Amino acid sequence: MSLLSPTQSWNAAAAVAPAPLRNGEDPRVRRYTSQFADLMEMRAQAGVVADYLDHHDGWFRRCAAPMKVLPLGHNSYALTLGRFGNFGFEVEPTIALELLPQSEGIYRIGTVPLAEDHGSLQQVYDVDFNASLRLDQLTGELGPVTQVLWDLDLSVWIRLPALIGLLPEGLVQSSGDHLLRQIVRQVSRKLTWKVQEDFHATHALPCPPRRRAPF
Repeated sequence: MSLLSPTQSWNAAAAVAPAPLRNGEDPRVRRYTSQFADLMEMRAQAGVVADYLDHHDGWFRRCAAPMKVLPLGHNSYALTLGRFGNFGFEVEPTIALELLPQSEGIYRIGTVPLAEDHGSLQQVYDVDFNASLRLDQLTGELGPVTQVLWDLDLSVWIRLPALIGLLPEGLVQSSGDHLLRQIVRQVSRKLTWKVQEDFHATHALPCPPRRRAPF
């Protein structure tokens, strides 16, 4: 029996009265966490890569496709990740991310509140997304190479339907953790490839081959 068969919608849970998901006492709320690290190899000097990353209003929307992206301000975007399922229910998570300007060579991406028209979604799940990127310039055989090293610390709180409480606690937690890792691996790996390819295409540079993700 598959635990990931999407046969119903998590939207039904949105009828529950609003309540804080973080640090709450609702036994239906489960917290899932993941940590990841990876790198992108850019065949250019660090200053060129930094200038590209600073102008995220161009590359972020191009590289996030086919995920839906809606600009919220100068540095913020609402990002719809796609439809994912677990325990026979499915959800199409939307999160708001702020891409902060670099500070001492470090770029940070974090969550910001969604608009009020996403209020029903916030009754179902909450996301704490914290990523950082730093540039490390090296000398390669073909010239300067800049590694963009990034790490991600992600926590998601989900209010599951009451019937999930009939399943063993360990199964609910482990299956959710596994699903979250799959989502992050799929989204982050595709986004990493597309940013790498977009940078080299826009700068008329040969793109390094795709590398195997370490997660």
